[in-house]
Parts: sequence; structure tokens; C-alpha cells
Amino acid sequence: MQLYPVYVCIGGVVACLSPSSFSWFVERAPFSYSLSLGLIMLAMGLTLQLRDLLNLFKQRPFSILVGCVAQYTIMPSLGVFIGKLLGLPPAVSVGLILLSCCPGGTASNVVTLIAHGDVPLSIIMTMCTTIASVLVTPLLTKYLAGTYVPIDAVKLSISTLQVVVAPVFLGSFFQSTVPAAVQVVTPYAPLFAVLTSSLLACSVFSENVVRLKTLMPSTSFTSDLAPNLQMQALLSNELGITILSVVLLHSAGFFLGYAYSTIFGFRETQRRAISIEVGMQNSSLGVVLAASHFTSPMVALPAALSAVIMNIMGSSLGFIWKNIKPVNDQNV
Repeated sequence: MQLYPVYVCIGGVVACLSPSSFSWFVERAPFSYSLSLGLIMLAMGLTLQLRDLLNLFKQRPFSILVGCVAQYTIMPSLGVFIGKLLGLPPAVSVGLILLSCCPGGTASNVVTLIAHGDVPLSIIMTMCTTIASVLVTPLLTKYLAGTYVPIDAVKLSISTLQVVVAPVFLGSFFQSTVPAAVQVVTPYAPLFAVLTSSLLACSVFSENVVRLKTLMPSTSFTSDLAPNLQMQALLSNELGITILSVVLLHSAGFFLGYAYSTIFGFRETQRRAISIEVGMQNSSLGVVLAASHFTSPMVALPAALSAVIMNIMGSSLGFIWKNIKPVNDQNV
């Protein structure tokens, strides 16, 4: 799991220089995207026991509630604000808002572990926001982005249920009913989830690279350019402003998540968990919903870029906190 950012970065470079490498996966979208995310969430469900999570929720309802509220208030507000601040194109604005309305990402649990944060809190926040995403993500997206394009909240909700919540519960059901079989598969589940998530993000990115190439004048982007000049050309126009918007979204999410939990007087390990959980989104869900319900491929670009940017930023923050021992250990 700790190598996830590395896999995504390598895939991103390949997508930039040779987009056709992912054509076999892109051509089967959105089915291939939905199937891959469903398998990722199934792998997550195989590692969870709902009984343990329910017990944890009973023990610490306040911190869990505050964290989940932070997830669905801070990030969507930032998505709208950043879109207007940078004057993003409508399709990119919708994509950024959709990304900001997604639940916490599963990689946040690993980053919280690295950062000496409250791992049980991180896990149950991910689960709670994921379950809530069936209703919250479509409704928030429709409310905040509906002025840009028509959005069918019901279809978004059904897709979220199919590719996120149902596979998680199915995996947990297998964990309870056939534990011996699950025990054989579980050691490989994290690696499978990482590789599949990397493939999903890089495939969407490659699709947008192709589009951006066609938009650029032939004098500024040709096959004769050296790879480093091709990269420089791609980092202009819509791609450059989208990268900036995603960096701002996650940076502000980490900061405000920490500040928000500090205001409520949580101990340091909980602050770190909430900061990381708020700042890291389920970008794979954003990719799948964008590809399935919007005609413009640019809607999926913020989520695809987020898979790279968010994990680099999150991992960096995790390793910084790893070297700073948590203080203020009173329970809340």
C-alpha cells in the first residue's frame, strides 16, 4: 500500500507519453471502470468485520460524527470555492465538485497508520462516509454543480450503491461466512486494490491526455518534440489549471481537517486521522461516476489527477508526522 503513489506516478508518466498503452481498458469504459472499482471495494470489504466497527461506533460516536460531518462540509465547500476562484471551465468545475463530494479514500487508512494517527477512527470514518455516499454524494453534487450541467442524482445514487457500498458489504459477508477462504485471499487484497486503483486512475488520465493533445496547435505539440517538451506542453492550458485546483483542494482539506478537529479539542492522534481522512478522497469513485454519467471526459480529469497528487501529498504528510511524536493524549 505504501508504494501506491509510486505505481500511480509511473502509470501517469506512461499515460502522458504513450496514452495508447491504456486503450484496451479505456475502450471498455464505463463498464471496465465500474467493474474495477467494485472489485477494489470488495477487496476492502474482505478485510472488515462489521461487528467490530459497530462496537467502535458505540464507544466513540462523537469523534466519528464530527469527522464525518467535516468530510462532507469542508471538501464540498472547497470544491465550489476553488472552482470559482480559478475560473475553471464548466466540465472541470463539475469534476472538481464531484471529487470533493466523494467519501474518504481507503489509502487514508494506510497514511494514518504511517502518521501515528488514530487508525480505528480513520477506518470507521472511511466506512461511514462510504455508506453515506449513496445519498450524500449524488445530492451534494446535484446541489453544488447542478448550475453547470443537468445532474441525475438518482442514477448517481444507484451507481454509488452498486460499485461501492454493495461490494463492501458483500466482502464483509464473505468474511463472516467463509473465513477460511477469505483468509487465503486477504493477504493479496491490498496489493490487488492498489494495482487496480492505479490502472483505473491512469486510464482516465490517458484518455484526457489524448483529448488535450488534439486541442493543442500542431506547432506547440508534435510527435517530433522530446518527451520533456511534450510533458511541458501538456502542463499548460486546461491540464495546468486542473492540477492547480486539485493541489489546492487537498492542501486546504488537510489543513482545515486538522484545524476543525483542534477546535473540538480532540487529541493529536485523532486530529491527524481526521485531517488525513478529510484531505484524501475516494478518487476512484469520482472517476467512475464521471465516466458513467457525464459526456465530457474532462469531468473525470480532476479525480484522475487526484489519484496521483493526493497520494503524493498524503504520503508526504504521513512521513512528516511519522517523525513527530503525538502529544496531548487525553481521550475525547
